[in-house]
Amino acid sequence: MTKHIALIIVTLLLMASGTSKAQTEQQKYTLVQQFPGFEVRYYPPALMATVHSRANSYRELSSPGFRTLASYIFGDNTDGKKIAMTAPVHMDIGRDGSKMSFVMPSEYEYDDLPEPSSEAVILEESKPEYVAALTFGGYASDEKIKEESEKLLKYLKDNNITSIGNFRFLGYNSPYKFWNRRNEIIVQIIWD
Repeated sequence: MTKHIALIIVTLLLMASGTSKAQTEQQKYTLVQQFPGFEVRYYPPALMATVHSRANSYRELSSPGFRTLASYIFGDNTDGKKIAMTAPVHMDIGRDGSKMSFVMPSEYEYDDLPEPSSEAVILEESKPEYVAALTFGGYASDEKIKEESEKLLKYLKDNNITSIGNFRFLGYNSPYKFWNRRNEIIVQIIWD
């Protein structure tokens, strides 16, 4: 009996840690150059579902933003159509307001996406950009995002790379994945 309980617990933990074979589509980018501690990437345009908020912290933005966007992809749209979740979730957190975005699956063109039922959800295409990206593990928090953003800023200064705009957070995992979590801080840069 104890072996059966242990087996059930191990199975549930493996399921919760995201070890299933189903793969979540990830936003495409090109690795431009690797540096110690960070890398430079080129992101082509991508379709996004975005929610704007008055929040000015990860804590204030994460849950309400996620719920609103998740409702859209789970069928709260004019067609009642479900749209696959992709990674990462983008969060641009600023002092004067923030936004959270879900990348739409690459199979969609703008005109193929159903209109959101909520006026809070905006469909848009991101602009192409070069970014510096720093990866870190564990669970995100306002403190961790600030710490990792400061680390990336130092790397950029040490390499004479100029950043533009806010440092942004990218989250790749469900809250139920406990191990091997992937988070990133990115910032747009001037790159020739």
